[in-house]
This record gives sequence, structure tokens and C-alpha cells, in this order.
Amino acid sequence: MRRLPVPIWLTVIALSFAVVLPLSAQQDDQVWRDFVRELRGNQLAGDHLRPAYMTKPVMQQFLETMRAKADWREWETTPEVHRRGETVYYILPLTFDGRNQTFCFTFVTTREGWYLQHFESILLRLDELGPPPVSVFPDLEDTQKQWMREETAVSEQVRLFNWLVQEKGKQAALDWFRDGPGYAISAVTWVPLVPAHRSFILYLCWEQTRLRGGKATLERLEDSSAIVSLEPLYFRLYAETAHLRQQISKQDFRAIFDTVWHDRAAAAGWSLDMKCEETRCVLSFMRPRTAVGE
Repeated sequence: MRRLPVPIWLTVIALSFAVVLPLSAQQDDQVWRDFVRELRGNQLAGDHLRPAYMTKPVMQQFLETMRAKADWREWETTPEVHRRGETVYYILPLTFDGRNQTFCFTFVTTREGWYLQHFESILLRLDELGPPPVSVFPDLEDTQKQWMREETAVSEQVRLFNWLVQEKGKQAALDWFRDGPGYAISAVTWVPLVPAHRSFILYLCWEQTRLRGGKATLERLEDSSAIVSLEPLYFRLYAETAHLRQQISKQDFRAIFDTVWHDRAAAAGWSLDMKCEETRCVLSFMRPRTAVGE
């Protein structure tokens, strides 16, 4: 039997797919290599930035910090790539300040070029779930989940603070966050085998590390004085997330923290002197002489 000739339009379509699909992968790879080259050379143009959730200056600040701390051997490896329409996702592990995390960079590509839209260090691979019914879901490390919980709580705190400032004024807004009596009760009921004033200091250290995910060092604990070095997630959140610095000034953010801890200390019978630099604080507690002999 004589074979019929293949219509020329089918041949064109077949050739088109044969060319376009490999080129698409090559183009996605080229976008990442161009981005890394420009970032490393401090030549990343603002025209390549189209932030989805932050302002362009804030994105540029974060990128500059990443550039200064980058291990370029990690950046120059081939990332995992996923394309969805004009959106391309690049996934790879990166290390900053000794912490290795999986980052996802989101780019939008058009005929005019490529644009960085977002980058994130928390990635839930729910795209890899099998078909329903499903009752077991991918987990994250405890430190990441603590960060997510604290980010959610602090974001809500800031949202409430801003609303209260508009409705009642700044002092009333700060007063809303005074939770000293309740915090002191938590300390004495959950740390019951030591005097109440010591319970407060010990609970503070446990709560900030085990519950909140921060760092705390108990430098001194006596009946008349105590010193705690603290690196709470609270200040790291302001330094390492984009949305908080766009919603509240650093001064007001710090004022909430100061108000909370002075109120907590007073409720537990301590006076507090607090010195903070960037993300670290030293909390120095003192008790009146008349109370030491209790």
C-alpha cells in the first residue's frame, strides 16, 4: 500500500514543538543565570523587579543583604524549576548566617524580559500530595513552624495596634498589650516549685526559647537581681520580613515590646532595665530590698 504524504502543516507543528519545548527549558535556565550574574555583580536593575507583596526599595534591601552574605557556589548550581504560564519558580537550598534553608524565587517572564516577583524561605510542598483522600501532610522543621506561628501572631498584633492607634490613640493602643498579670500567673502555675519571682525569670527563658523559638541565656538569677540575654523572634521578624516594616515604624514596634515586658516584670514584682541593639536585648531585673527576704 502506498503511504500518503504527511501534510506540510503537520510537519511544521511537529517541528515547532520539537524546538519550542527545549528552548523553553533553556530560557528558564538562562533567566536564573542572568539573575544570579546581575545580583553577584551588583548590577541588578530596578526594572527587573516587580514585587508582589513588598515595595521595590524593601526588595532591594533584602537582595543587597543576600548578596553580601551569599555563597555563590550555591547560587550557581542548577535549581529545581517549575513553570506555570508566565510564572517560573526556582527552588534551591541557600545558606545565610550558618542557616541552610530551601528558597523559592518567583519570576514573571514576558516577551519584554524577566522580572523578580517574590522570594521565600518557607516552602510547603503540598504540590506533591497524592490524590484524595489524604490525611498526612508534609511537615517542616520545628524552627520553621515556630517562625510561622510567631509571624502570624506578631502580624495580627501590629494590625490591631494600628487600628487602636486610629480609634483610641497611641497610648491606649500600647496599654492594650499589657498582659503582665496573666503572664505572671502562667509562670507561677507552670513553674510551681520555686518562689514566684524566680518562676517568672525561669518561665521567661523557657517561653522565649521553647515556645517562641527565640534565644535566651540566663546570666544571673538571685533573689534581688536577674539578668537575661534575649534574642527574640520578635525583632528578627521585623528585620527579616518585608510586610512588618511597611506597616509599622521601628520605633512603634519597639514600643510594643517595651510596654509588654515592663508590664510583665512589674506584675511579677521586678523592676526592669532593658537595653536593646538590633535583634538582641539584655533584660536586667531588680527587686526592692524589702521584698528580698520574702
